[in-house]
Amino acid sequence: MGKITENLANQHTFNNYLFFWVGQLFSVLGSSISHFAIIWWITETTGSTLLLSLSSFLYVLPMTIVVALSGVIIDKWNRKTILVVVDSLQAYVMLLVIIIFNLGGANPILIIAIMSLLGIFQGFHIPTLSAIVPTMVPKDKLSRINGINFLFRSFIQIIGPVIGALLFSIVPFEIILWIDPLTFIVAFIPLLVIKVPKIKKEALAIKKNSFLEDFKDGVHTLKSIPEVFMMLLISMFINFLLVPVNILMPYFIRYNHSGDASNLAFVIAFMNGGMLLGALVTSIKKEWKHALFIYFGLEFILIMNSSLIALTPFRLFLLMGIVAGITGITIPILNTIYLTIMQLKVPADKMGRLSSLDWAISSAIVPIAAIVTGPLSEAIGTTNLFLSCSIIGMLITLIMWRIAHTRVNNHYNKNGVQKPREETTSLIAEY
Repeated sequence: MGKITENLANQHTFNNYLFFWVGQLFSVLGSSISHFAIIWWITETTGSTLLLSLSSFLYVLPMTIVVALSGVIIDKWNRKTILVVVDSLQAYVMLLVIIIFNLGGANPILIIAIMSLLGIFQGFHIPTLSAIVPTMVPKDKLSRINGINFLFRSFIQIIGPVIGALLFSIVPFEIILWIDPLTFIVAFIPLLVIKVPKIKKEALAIKKNSFLEDFKDGVHTLKSIPEVFMMLLISMFINFLLVPVNILMPYFIRYNHSGDASNLAFVIAFMNGGMLLGALVTSIKKEWKHALFIYFGLEFILIMNSSLIALTPFRLFLLMGIVAGITGITIPILNTIYLTIMQLKVPADKMGRLSSLDWAISSAIVPIAAIVTGPLSEAIGTTNLFLSCSIIGMLITLIMWRIAHTRVNNHYNKNGVQKPREETTSLIAEY
């Protein structure tokens, strides 16, 4: 009888999560539409690559800092309360932006500064959502829910910019901004109604190392697993070199190709459609043979596509969209291969430290790349910047593939077993 009661309680909790999840999807759609509209407004109003890179920097930097610090708060405080507070603050910020626009006081610098507050709130929102999922979803449904969530979010990211571009052509900009607060209300109702399970205090009584200790432990683990180390290193370089394309795509379409919001939405839709297709491929394919070679090959294609976009003939947005779609396909495959190899090679008791190290490196490079993108674009031009990043990235990928191939072969014997410690000491020291 007790088992039946427990199963019913778990099913009720899972049903609550689904109700909450649907509300969150509406919120993501509203944010996608308003974000597209604001970025395009900044692009058209200023025509400045400096301000575009500054807007990205001021959003990503506070989010990066807050995410690094919010974990302790999320583990100690009521997670539902955290979501209620930060989501409400995000809605208030959007209402403030709407008021400023309706009063005729909109200034790009002011809007960028206000919107940077959203980065702070997202720094709490994103990890809190991640922490809630395993407390409300049964273990046997976790993988399926994660896959479904990724597919639905990818679909929303496809239609969000399309809806934003359509609205941009038929209704005033100020009206578009109202969509975000309205979808917030749709998401807020389930959040108020559901009950989010609390974490038992004994589950929190785990010894926590300092960030520095975790970082050192993660580095030590990386030194003993050359393929993971090299994959992390190449992804760090490529992600850094892709930031200019990600930030300046609206400017590139508007001023290099005389495009409009619908053309930008078209390219973004192809990109997210490719990610959706790539996600389907990874869900079907069970095993990746020659995974390290495929990983470096896809990184090469990923950065090479920046050159293809830069060299796209004037207003040939279909070609640009196809290239963006190919880029989108590679991203889920790269992530899947990287995570799979890391999960197979890294000891279970080291995964947290290595994940922390991975996140720290990945997050730190984005604001650095964002702040230098604008000045470099002003100095050498957007097209030249895309080409330069692409050529540098392709050369780095080829060099690092050669190094990775050699070091992995030196680290394992012909049966794939790690060589004795004395045979790998000099190799590890080189890192």
